[in-house]
Amino acid sequence: MSADSTYTEMNPEPDAELAPEPEAGVEPEPEPEAGVEPEPEPENELDPETAARRDAALAQIRSFGDPVLRTKARPIERFDDELREEVFRMGRLMDDAIGVGLAATQVGVVHRLLVYRVQQQGELAALVNPEIEWAGRDTESMEEGCLSLPGVLVDVDRPIHVRVRAKNEYGEPILIEASGLEARVIQHEIDHLDGVLILDRTSRDQRKEAMRVLREGQQAA
Repeated sequence: MSADSTYTEMNPEPDAELAPEPEAGVEPEPEPEAGVEPEPEPENELDPETAARRDAALAQIRSFGDPVLRTKARPIERFDDELREEVFRMGRLMDDAIGVGLAATQVGVVHRLLVYRVQQQGELAALVNPEIEWAGRDTESMEEGCLSLPGVLVDVDRPIHVRVRAKNEYGEPILIEASGLEARVIQHEIDHLDGVLILDRTSRDQRKEAMRVLREGQQAA
């Protein structure tokens, strides 16, 4: 999953009694209209070294049109040094590509492994043979991107809370109860392991626009 994806949390309104009084003779700045958010600051461009590393990483990730992205991955049965080395390589590739999640199928390996890191300084998480055991009824529509669909951002509706059963790279059972961004990333990557893309989970109009962006990107390449 691309780090460009949108995830915001609502902050409580500040206490009106704590707001400072305006200075004498100074007109207070008008408050923004309800429901209108301030314009975001333009994103800084990547430095040349980081951009080159990202381009090299993206070149190793399968992109839209590769049949492996539509292939259902097989369960993993061997938990050995080779698997743990694969987890390390995928984590490094995901970080270099500036992503927050990566599934094995995205690097051409058809088995059920995904890695993710939702906090920049957080520990890399690896889920082997993940299965969603429970998903809450409350859902939320948010914009998602994908390392395999460069330039594409579409709205995807997903459960806000999930419980996932899996194993780690050492074969130890783990149970994760995730909410918010973590839940979204895990669901996104499990979709990859089932051959499902965000194009399959968005509206028809957004899918058509995404296909246009992908075609233009392929023609420019």
